[in-house]
Amino acid sequence: MSNEPAPPERPYRRGVGIMLLDRQGMVLVARRIDMPSDAWQMPQGGIDKGETPQAAAWREMEEEIGTAKAELLAESRQWLRYDLPDDLAPGLWGGRYRGQEQKWFAFRFTGTDSDIRIDTEKPEFSHWRWAAMATLPDIIVPFKRRLYLDLVAEFGHLA
Repeated sequence: MSNEPAPPERPYRRGVGIMLLDRQGMVLVARRIDMPSDAWQMPQGGIDKGETPQAAAWREMEEEIGTAKAELLAESRQWLRYDLPDDLAPGLWGGRYRGQEQKWFAFRFTGTDSDIRIDTEKPEFSHWRWAAMATLPDIIVPFKRRLYLDLVAEFGHLA
């Protein structure tokens, strides 16, 4: 038995997520460039130092899908978390985090499909499409499924 103290548990990375709904209530999902699977996700990203979660959501929307043509509809009541699988955690964010803790924002898209540009300066996605909100938990990577179920329950009335 070792007298070494247990290593401190890795913290969650603070971030934001974006549920962008079109006029018919469909949700924008995209496939990551760096993931070989067929999993889709909504845009998300980290919060910069000194940035509010809402400001981060607007910035991430523009950085990841090339537009901010939207109106804010709702903010999640609480921070939502997911844990990374053990095989992914060491390779993401330098292994510093166990997963993410995110504030989610729902937006209504006010532009046209041609305004969505995933070929941004630093592209993260290879494809995008509109999906029915109810299908989101089924098309995401399994380790984020609970979070997506919670989002569908909280934002479902917006579709």
